[in-house]
Amino acid sequence: MDLTTKYLGLSLAHPFMPGASPLVDDLDVVLQLEDAGASAIVMHSLFEEQIIRQRYGFASLAQAHGEAHAEALSYFPTPEEFALGPDRYLERLRRIKNRVDLPVIGSLNGTTSEGWLEYARLIEQAGADALELNFYHVATDPLEDGAAVERHLFDIVAVLRESIGIPLAVKLSPFYSSLPNLVTRLAALGASGIVLFNRFYQADINPEELEVEPRLRLSDSSDLLLRLRWLAILAGPFHGSMAVSGGVHEPIDAVKAIMAGADAVQIVSALLRNGPKHLTHIRRGFEQWAEEHDYTSIDQMRDSMSLERCPDPHAFERGNYLRILQSWQPPDPSLVRDAKPRRR
Repeated sequence: MDLTTKYLGLSLAHPFMPGASPLVDDLDVVLQLEDAGASAIVMHSLFEEQIIRQRYGFASLAQAHGEAHAEALSYFPTPEEFALGPDRYLERLRRIKNRVDLPVIGSLNGTTSEGWLEYARLIEQAGADALELNFYHVATDPLEDGAAVERHLFDIVAVLRESIGIPLAVKLSPFYSSLPNLVTRLAALGASGIVLFNRFYQADINPEELEVEPRLRLSDSSDLLLRLRWLAILAGPFHGSMAVSGGVHEPIDAVKAIMAGADAVQIVSALLRNGPKHLTHIRRGFEQWAEEHDYTSIDQMRDSMSLERCPDPHAFERGNYLRILQSWQPPDPSLVRDAKPRRR
């Protein structure tokens, strides 16, 4: 089977690659990923907060986020907690680029243009073949409407697109009111691709200590469902590249992602759990499934289950929604049928 594909204008041997994660912090692991057959390497994100802290210090970091309480300073990691500072990040990117024969995609994470333009250029100069913009913004201000949140994103994309020559992908959250409109406007601004989705890691609360506790939960295959839905919807209106990130753990997950419209499949949690060799398992399993079902190329499979292929997309969406709601049945119907009404 012909597994070759294009992502962000890059010609890849196949769609499967590690997504942004701590895996790239160890060069030996990067080489293991290359040996396991990765089609590209995605760097972990360089955070806006790291750039601000290095340039202006800790006080400016708090000011940039509008902090009004000294305790809020403790929310941010210390410099030692970041795996790589901005300068070391660029050096690691150069070393990876010099050691592997794969495209390397840089990553920036933040919500403002502070420091990004300079580091986007430096990432390009360090040899990155593309840049992933990881836009992570949680709207907490009641005076900030949805249009303002989108304007932040559009402004950053417009500035970066005019300033760097490498392809730009935007990693989005699923929490926009109209993703088709959003991605269409991103494409008009010059974004080469989108990544679905950024995982919003939820903090827990310790009621005894009255503290917020960060919790890291790795994804599982159930996380793929939301991505499949939006890949299928966006495969029509968005004409750039689409990557899926989150929920791909087994070969059949990858099959579903490609059928829904993905050009690239980014894998993180499954590799953190099982090691770089799991990438080989997914690729070989995918290829075996495709050949058993008479597919001869990725292009033949891609978009085959997208909403664009449906003659009435609105009816399809509403119909499946209603069928799902009506599909639940109790484990033992007699428990419901024989239940006596409560007396008032």
